[in-house]
Amino acid sequence: MHNVWLIAKREYLERIRTKAFLFFTILFPLLMGGGIVVEAVTSAHARSTSHIAVVSHDQQLATDLQAELENGKDSRMTVDVISPPGTETRSILDGELANKSLDGYLWITPATQSNARPSFAYTPRSAGDISTKGAIGSALRTVLVRERLSHQGMVASDVNSLMQPVEVDTTQAGKNADTTSTFIAIYVLFFLMYFVIMLYGMNVARSIIEEKTSRVFEVLLATIKPEEMMAGKMLGVGSVGLTQVFIWLIAAILLTSTSLVSSIAGGDVHVSLSAMQIVFFVVFFVLGFMLYASIAAALGAMTNSEQELQQLNMFLVMPLACCFFALGIIVTNPNSVLSTILSLIPFMTPLIMYLRLSLTAVPVWQIALSIGLMLVTIYGILWVASRIYRVGILMYGKKPTLPEILRWLKYS
Repeated sequence: MHNVWLIAKREYLERIRTKAFLFFTILFPLLMGGGIVVEAVTSAHARSTSHIAVVSHDQQLATDLQAELENGKDSRMTVDVISPPGTETRSILDGELANKSLDGYLWITPATQSNARPSFAYTPRSAGDISTKGAIGSALRTVLVRERLSHQGMVASDVNSLMQPVEVDTTQAGKNADTTSTFIAIYVLFFLMYFVIMLYGMNVARSIIEEKTSRVFEVLLATIKPEEMMAGKMLGVGSVGLTQVFIWLIAAILLTSTSLVSSIAGGDVHVSLSAMQIVFFVVFFVLGFMLYASIAAALGAMTNSEQELQQLNMFLVMPLACCFFALGIIVTNPNSVLSTILSLIPFMTPLIMYLRLSLTAVPVWQIALSIGLMLVTIYGILWVASRIYRVGILMYGKKPTLPEILRWLKYS
């Protein structure tokens, strides 16, 4: 155990002292903070400011639409009303589009006997101006509903009261946490776990390849058992990953609790995590890292270069990629039979079971079974990986074939 600790300490200190570790540890919170600020600013201030014309034979409809587009919650447009249109109106507006004095025009055709409601045609100057088109559609729905209610005999004050937006409180029962913020936090932790397991699992393999290339192993193996060396590498590299994740989580909590971000976003941005979510994040992160790091150690022992490793990293990527494909199923119905089965597959358990635990109440027996299956799988993979590692770290010059790997397992 002393040798394992020494190797783990060496791996840990070597990595946290590198410029790359410091760079990414600092860069990630900065990017995360910048993304939060940009998202908050754009969501709070992103309104269409286009200059358009509304052409209609119905003066009242055009005027109501003008008021909605110029003073609505989603737009601050400049709207010209042309009512009624003349024979040259369309050609004049096309000319204004050509010389860029107008961003678009909305042509409203009156209702006819065959068509009970007016038809609308919007001609933009730029086909990519999606926000203006969306704002016009939203304003038209509001104006038409208000007009229909007025025709039904409702007074203006009742119509305005009815058209006010409805606010829904999404606070969870018995908690002060907003479910939207909680869901965002769950997604952040999910992707954080994915990338850290992927990154540091591959770092174990790369570390083995580097030391194989420099023949350092031949000196170390004189005093240290191969199993101790592999365990030390996994423990050291995994601790680096946990350290980085811990720093990022603290940075996220501090960042989103500052008055600056709250004032920019209207007080709606904050990290909402329960103690249960944090504990299970650590548990499944450690289990997931041990699982994938042991596979990576075996891959590193079997290969002699980064190029060879890239050809085999599909064994790490594919199970994690399957978790991404299953995201929609889990989020939509975390208690379905398929979601339960996926969360009990050891290679998918760290991500899928953690996501289910964060979204809903999972039966205790399922949690215990998933952890038990993972421990059994980790033991089996470590048993295989340690035997491949024991022989593979001293193999140079050629790629091992499947029969050779099977002989390694038999001989060791």
